[in-house]
Amino acid sequence: MSANDQTLYYFNKAAAAMQLSEPIRMMLSRPWRTISVKIPMEMDNGSMQVFTGFRVQHNKGRGPCKGGLRYHPTLDLEHSNSLASLMTWKTALIDIPFGGAKGGINCNPREMTEKELETVTRKFISAMHESIGPYKDIPAPDVNTTSQVMAWIMDEYSKINGYSPAVVTGKPIELQGSQGRTQATGQGIVYIVQNLLEDLQKPLEGCRFVIQGFGYVGSWTALLLYRLGGKILAVSDYTGGVYDPEGLDIPRLFEFCSQGNNLSGVPGYNHVSNDELLVLPCDILIPAALGDCIHAGNARSIAAQYVVEGANSPVTPDADEILHEKGVTVVPDILANAGGVCVSYFEWTQNIQQFQWSEEDVNSRLRIKMRSAYQTVVKVAKQKNVDLRTAAFMIAIGRVGKATALSGI
Repeated sequence: MSANDQTLYYFNKAAAAMQLSEPIRMMLSRPWRTISVKIPMEMDNGSMQVFTGFRVQHNKGRGPCKGGLRYHPTLDLEHSNSLASLMTWKTALIDIPFGGAKGGINCNPREMTEKELETVTRKFISAMHESIGPYKDIPAPDVNTTSQVMAWIMDEYSKINGYSPAVVTGKPIELQGSQGRTQATGQGIVYIVQNLLEDLQKPLEGCRFVIQGFGYVGSWTALLLYRLGGKILAVSDYTGGVYDPEGLDIPRLFEFCSQGNNLSGVPGYNHVSNDELLVLPCDILIPAALGDCIHAGNARSIAAQYVVEGANSPVTPDADEILHEKGVTVVPDILANAGGVCVSYFEWTQNIQQFQWSEEDVNSRLRIKMRSAYQTVVKVAKQKNVDLRTAAFMIAIGRVGKATALSGI
């Protein structure tokens, strides 16, 4: 099942529960606009490469399109479409005034110099600038893109259209970025975990976590949970993971990886593969890397009681059904990892207002948004007797559908 088919599966499951007609389903599920551009460029070694840039603007019924840019060799239009639709439902669920978008470039940053990355980024924005803008479509960081990439985007767009910090979020603080944006997705996941454990009447201190992924999302999630007393048994990056049943020294690992090292080079711990990490016994498993890591082949071996989706689409539909049968509660991605886009909204708001908020203010507002969304999802799930993912989609579809109808079909 393709990435887009997986998203449509969850959409249609919720739409069926809502008894939506086929025309309404088609209108809400299909992307509003898809864009692809060719990016020819000379590499530093003199060779020529032709990359493709993508942007899918899925829905603008509730406001400008919003979504990340990822640089990854497997990125294509279909994958972008799936991720853009998830952004539509995520922004609606967290109740911020955006629609969904997603895109990027099918390049591999690990094989490119900084100069090459800057060039391909500027060429992409030069080709795409008429389709993005502070009130059209606001990109943000995603897989393999950083605040530096966002700075190049703002600069290139501003050269053509005039100074426009609100065209992109996830920027450096020095270029009108927001306090708290770097750790926002991880912070949002932590707020969801806190709400989940509060409902279960269980303390976070001593709770056992396994986290796949140690990039911006996974590393900050691990560090923030560690500071609250959580026991992080295992973490991993693309090279593999480290495991200690007594708990890892997360500040040490955070510092080690922030210096450009990979977890495969950490001494003093048991090393595990990403596949082995996913099935380790724990209380809460947080897949925070790429999609489809929990599938029909390993779902029955998942030993966690709860799965909190830090990545986009880490659990396939087949695996979702298996986990449900096993009694494993899955907190869906459109709720769990919404902290990033929520603080992106805060950054955009600050740019429009030309006013800077404190980190305490940002985190306080984020906590309120995440708690409200979580409580609404749990309430609907109980009322409709559905799982959390279906409840989350039902809420989001209802909000987007209502805005569309009020605007005039």
